[in-house]
Formats: sequence, structure tokens, C-alpha cells
Amino acid sequence: MAQWMSWIKSNDKEIIAILNDLASKAEESAKLLVELFVNFDKLNEIHSQIEKIEKEADKLTHSVFEELNKTFITPLDREDISRIASKTDDIIDYIDGIVGRIIGFKIKSPPPHMLEIAKEIHNSTKEINLMITRLNKVKADKSLIEHCRAINEQEHRVDVIYRKAIGELFETTDVINIIKMKDTYEALEHASDRCLDVADSIEDIVLKYT
Repeated sequence: MAQWMSWIKSNDKEIIAILNDLASKAEESAKLLVELFVNFDKLNEIHSQIEKIEKEADKLTHSVFEELNKTFITPLDREDISRIASKTDDIIDYIDGIVGRIIGFKIKSPPPHMLEIAKEIHNSTKEINLMITRLNKVKADKSLIEHCRAINEQEHRVDVIYRKAIGELFETTDVINIIKMKDTYEALEHASDRCLDVADSIEDIVLKYT
């Protein structure tokens, strides 16, 4: 019986460890996105780094699902773990897509307000990374809700910047550029939304277990 309980505990640690790695990848990719808008001449180099992270994140996400499939007792509800993994992976997917759009659309200079949004996304991923490292203590850690609320505020600021950017964009007359920029701004806004999804999932967990 003791050996069986030890096996369960080690699997718990494995699932949380993979989520930790995934959250670190999200923060790393968001940091690179900020760097891209600061050093736009490094676009291709940064794109390669983000693509590499995106592939690693996909593997980590699959690993979470594999662990869930072979684990009878999980540290948190399976649905909560799955949602956190999926939405965290989505953040990285969107960041990869943003950079892909910039390259595909042949955008030659940093568009207005994108650095501001990227910084907010990076701040949100830092909060997510911090919270996921503390998920194993969730039953005694109501302070995580403060970090969830911080992400909510960051997402609200992104919405404000996004609306301002789109408003300014529609004051221009280059229709093709409007389409390209709008699509890219929307991808940034979606990345921020996915950060909020993760925060909402973690807040649900905290409220459930405390």
C-alpha cells in the first residue's frame, strides 16, 4: 500500500513539474515578443527561437495529457489541469502566430502600440509562471487570487490599448495595411485573453480547494 501511495505522489509531482515547464515556456516566449518589438532587426532570429519554444510547448502539453491518462489520482481535477495546460499552450501558439504574421505580412517596422501590449502579455505570463509553481500548495494559498486579479487588470489594459490602436488604424486609408494590422492586433489581444483564461482556471481551483 505504501508503495502504491508513493507511486501516486510521484505522478502528482510529474504533472505539476510539466505544467511548471509549460508556464516557463510561455513566459520565455512573451519575453522574446517584447524583445522583438524593441529590436525589430532581430525579427528572424527571434522568430526561430519562438518557433523552437512552441514545438517544445506542444510536447509538454501532450505529456500532461499522457500523464493524466495513466494516472488514477491527480493532484487537481483533470479538467482543471487540462484547461491550464491547453490555455497556456495557446498563449505560446498565439505569440508564434503573431511573429509569423509580422513576417508573412512583410511588416518592416514595429507597429504602434504592439510593444505596449506585448509588455502586458509578458507581465501576465510572469504571473502565470509564479502561480503554477505554487499550485501544489493551492489548498493553503488564497494569495494566488491576487495574482489572478492582476492578470485581469493587465487584460483590461490590453483591451484599452487594442481599442485605441484599432481606432487609429481605421483613421488611415491603406486598406491592405488595415487588414494586416487588424489581424495582428487581434492575435495579440487573443494571447492576452488566453492569459486571463489561465488565471480564471487557477482562481476556480483556489476557490474550490480553500
